[in-house]
Amino acid sequence: MLKQLSPKIWLAGVQWLFFMFTNTIVVPLSIGHAFNLPAAEIAGAMQRSFILTGVICILQALWGHRYAVMDGPAGIWWGLVLNLCASAQSVGMSLTEVGGGLASGFLLAGLTMIVLGSLGFASFLKKIFTPIVMGVSLFLLTIQLVMNFFKGMLGFNGAGEIDMKVAGLSIVIAIMVGLLHIRGSKFISSYSILIGILVGWIAYVCLIPNVSAPPTEAGSLFALFPWGKPNMQWGIILTAFIVGLINMTNTITCLSTVEKLYQTTTTKSQYKRSYVWTGLFTTFSACFGLLPFGLFTSSVGLLESTKILERRALMLGGGMFAALGFIPVLGHLFSSLPASVGNAVLFVAYLQMFGTSFRTIQGITFNSKTIYRIALPVLLGISIMNTSPQAFSLLPLYLRPLVSNGLVMGVVLSLLLETLVNWKKYELPLASTPLAVSRGK
Repeated sequence: MLKQLSPKIWLAGVQWLFFMFTNTIVVPLSIGHAFNLPAAEIAGAMQRSFILTGVICILQALWGHRYAVMDGPAGIWWGLVLNLCASAQSVGMSLTEVGGGLASGFLLAGLTMIVLGSLGFASFLKKIFTPIVMGVSLFLLTIQLVMNFFKGMLGFNGAGEIDMKVAGLSIVIAIMVGLLHIRGSKFISSYSILIGILVGWIAYVCLIPNVSAPPTEAGSLFALFPWGKPNMQWGIILTAFIVGLINMTNTITCLSTVEKLYQTTTTKSQYKRSYVWTGLFTTFSACFGLLPFGLFTSSVGLLESTKILERRALMLGGGMFAALGFIPVLGHLFSSLPASVGNAVLFVAYLQMFGTSFRTIQGITFNSKTIYRIALPVLLGISIMNTSPQAFSLLPLYLRPLVSNGLVMGVVLSLLLETLVNWKKYELPLASTPLAVSRGK
């Protein structure tokens, strides 16, 4: 089968490999440090993360949603776990108790996704996820990701100051990738992200040689419940359950967006299979000390940048990514990829998502009253994103991860506005308002 793949698919597969790597590598590192795990255990968690992410991408492409969309550690869980770890001592809980509660919550979230997904819960979610809600979700997701990548491009040192060499190189890389995508030939444009990563990596090593060596300790590949054995910390379990339900809505946003690129309609069966696979691997994550899984809506940015929609490319990238987990030497080699280079390339790739979010609301008329349905949730979400999490420290521990998450609060507010307010009552004819967003030709 591999011999039948064209060079185009091989290159696209390598591009997917780097995309998965740059989106995944930081997660086990930050979570491991949050739980004060030894270096060997963090290395083991990294290997498990590579293997499970690569495998689920293959399974989703073959028997799940059947699109070229990455499924991996969901960002919404990342903030929850880091917030709970940081707050554990202040509420008299050990990290082991927090980890055990999260393991229980992850198991419950995974089983809930499997059951509700199999029962057709996607149909209900699609009804309440109107174009406005999806537009709000995509706007906030784009802003959140681009903000994070921009900060990662700057190479902050231990004192919180910008490393001018790293920042300068990152800006050059970002400009190069943008020009390759805009002005390059069809071939060059399709692989602009891969070219940017390889050229940027080489330039970083040549210009900024003081690169710290990646960890080389061998971790246990099959360690069970490294954060702590499941327990009955009901507050944490309930919070994880709520976040799990919110994470299910991400599948609706992602598949409803990507189907436009494929010019098709996602069937109920595809939604059900996607939820089953994501839920199953979420239960695996609970056992192996990883974040629960979710579809990466950011994959749309890669697909729009490259115009390569082949599932085989994703499957090839997933297979190579899983191999990194089984071959520690390769995993350690890729771990030396400078974070600033990956962030600079992804910064450009995800700019495409802004256009996707804008197109989601095209054709909808706004006036001085109906503009609130999108302005309020988007601007509230951005405001929360730019507010320090410490500002919410007076709230109960289990509310903080939700209330301090601008993406979650923006989407929840949008859902409430669309459900409780009859916006048709306030709409004006298109000719009488200057705020209409007309549909592109």
